[in-house]
Amino acid sequence: MTFTETPLGGAFVIDLEPHADKRGFFARTFCRREFEAHGLNPAVAQCNTSFNHRAGTLRGMHYQKPPTSEAKLVRCVRGAIHDVIVDLRSDSDSYGKHFAVQLTAENHLALYVPGLFAHGFQTLQDGSEVEYQMSDYYDPGSGAGLRHDDPGLAIKWPLNVTVISEQDLAWPPFL
Repeated sequence: MTFTETPLGGAFVIDLEPHADKRGFFARTFCRREFEAHGLNPAVAQCNTSFNHRAGTLRGMHYQKPPTSEAKLVRCVRGAIHDVIVDLRSDSDSYGKHFAVQLTAENHLALYVPGLFAHGFQTLQDGSEVEYQMSDYYDPGSGAGLRHDDPGLAIKWPLNVTVISEQDLAWPPFL
């Protein structure tokens, strides 16, 4: 795997190093030792999948408050998404800034999202499916979020929003 740090310290785009032959390819998508070597939380407490019927579906911006802040490893296994994270660490140089990357079934990229980062994505294709590895268990009492259209964050979503939950529409602005 190749780890490329984003402008938001501690968040990484991870690319596979496939070993190809006439059958296709094989690649590791996770290695505890390599995550530890890059200072990343390698714990996996829970794995989730998100299937989305329509392009333009928006999920986010979600995070868990301490003490159950969770790191995430996010990968799109079918279709394509525009994945966005926001740094919520008040002591960080990149506090309040966001980063976006396209994760697709074709590019095989993953995004490592540290704890205390809000995370969301918009589907770019019908039938997109996303898989997550989470470092902590889901705790409904710690769940929180930010408005996807907060003018203070100025996130540029590539498509008009076609589907979004009532909960995601109700999140407060960041600042």
